[in-house]
Amino acid sequence: MKKHRIYTMSFASVYPLYIAKAEKKGRTKAEIDQIIAWLTGYRGAALKAQLDKQTDFETFFAKAPKLNPSRSLITGTVCGVRVEEIAEPTMREIRYLDKLVDELAKGKAMEKILRKP
Repeated sequence: MKKHRIYTMSFASVYPLYIAKAEKKGRTKAEIDQIIAWLTGYRGAALKAQLDKQTDFETFFAKAPKLNPSRSLITGTVCGVRVEEIAEPTMREIRYLDKLVDELAKGKAMEKILRKP
């Protein structure tokens, strides 16, 4: 099976785009980092280390400190595809993150983005 090109892209190459998307809508880098921490467990120095190493997406998610079990509550569409229907695990993780960033940029409250009751 051929891998998607995005798997081999460095997370660091896309991270500034997430931040730019959020800031364009009045949100912050800190909120992007909070979303990443909630989804993957990467916080502070651990996230910076992944960015500095230019870790690819596949490795970024495969070696995540703690993937949040509540991430399965993330539903909806990204690029016209329902995230909950994506069968390939790495692509689903990437789209979960995309969906959370989209929700942030659309002004959704952080409590809702992080699926807090």
